[in-house]
Amino acid sequence: MSTTEIFLLAMLIVFVVPYLVWRLGRTDYVAPLVIVQILMGVVLGPGVLGAAFPDYHRFVFNPDVVKTLNGVAQWGVMLFVMLAGVELDLKMVWTYRRESATTAGLSLGMPLLLGCAAAVLLMAYPGWMGAKAAPWQFTLGTGMACAVTALPVLVLLMEKLDILRQPMGQRILRYASLDDVAIWGVLAIIMLDWERMGRQLGFLAAFALLTFAFRRLMARLDTSDRWYVAIIWLIACAFGADWAGLHFMVGAFLAGVVMDAGWFRQQDLDALFKNVLLVLMPVFFLSTGLRTKWDLGGYAVFFAGGLLLFASVGGKLLGAHIAGRVLAWQPGEASIIGWLLQSKGLIEIIFANILLDKQIITSETFTALLLMAVGSTMLTVPVVHPKLNRAQHRGLINQASS
Repeated sequence: MSTTEIFLLAMLIVFVVPYLVWRLGRTDYVAPLVIVQILMGVVLGPGVLGAAFPDYHRFVFNPDVVKTLNGVAQWGVMLFVMLAGVELDLKMVWTYRRESATTAGLSLGMPLLLGCAAAVLLMAYPGWMGAKAAPWQFTLGTGMACAVTALPVLVLLMEKLDILRQPMGQRILRYASLDDVAIWGVLAIIMLDWERMGRQLGFLAAFALLTFAFRRLMARLDTSDRWYVAIIWLIACAFGADWAGLHFMVGAFLAGVVMDAGWFRQQDLDALFKNVLLVLMPVFFLSTGLRTKWDLGGYAVFFAGGLLLFASVGGKLLGAHIAGRVLAWQPGEASIIGWLLQSKGLIEIIFANILLDKQIITSETFTALLLMAVGSTMLTVPVVHPKLNRAQHRGLINQASS
């Protein structure tokens, strides 16, 4: 078979297997399609399918096919990260800055501290810290992976729970937006290369100057032209960031965060987001799964994943409950907000991919972080749904009694 035929066979597997598991298994309540795709990426990787059928795995996922898949995956994830940046509504965050800063700071800070403590524990054993990582980079990177809130997937989950357009949903979006900015800011610090500091500072200075010109240009263009110019801007920013050593994902996020969502029709943004998830991101999930390894033994990786999951979920809930006391929230709100904010989804996996690319973490740590992200996201709807029902019931009772 030619490389093209094998590539198409791999693509067929990528799209058929997760869809059949999701549709026939009726997993939507516990595991939406996006989570099934992530899980199937792991199953199709070397740790599961590769171990069971090594010859078949090497035939389908040979180096030429993997390179092609990685190219498609990189383009898809660049678009996804840019859209995550566009969705940030920093004006609304500024309007409610005290409440937003308090909640976002605590919900980011507590899992960050617990995640850093977990990283220190893992550093005591060989095989978890990457070859090119300084101890502070591994500690901060792992801690921040535990503190991530997946803004795009959070939108999908809240839409499923029917609270996206409600006041609570809008509040949670503000908190997650601030956390998103902090996450990419910390990633830029972790990625700083002192040998290329001049190049990185040059990129940031050029980005600031070009952003001014870009925004003026976009404000004058028709909507149809804005999309084309936005894609050119995305590619240029991603190239500049990667050339400077900050990673192309950082550039993709910066490209999106300086765009105004009002430049585009909301239905067009929603359609592009859904189409990227449908057409391109499944390939990214597979390429992610191909990077999972269990060389330290399954038990050790699962233990690390459980430790990181405890740090992530426990930290988010602790931070939300402290914020609830400080801001005098209604009973039950802190638990709902904390559980929604702990959802990791794709952003954490993207974050972990970058750490793996830069050899700050090993493949085993990456696998543990991937397991943590999947477990975190799968817990969200089953835990939050009954809590929302009870909260809404109490609200109806309070309204009736008043």
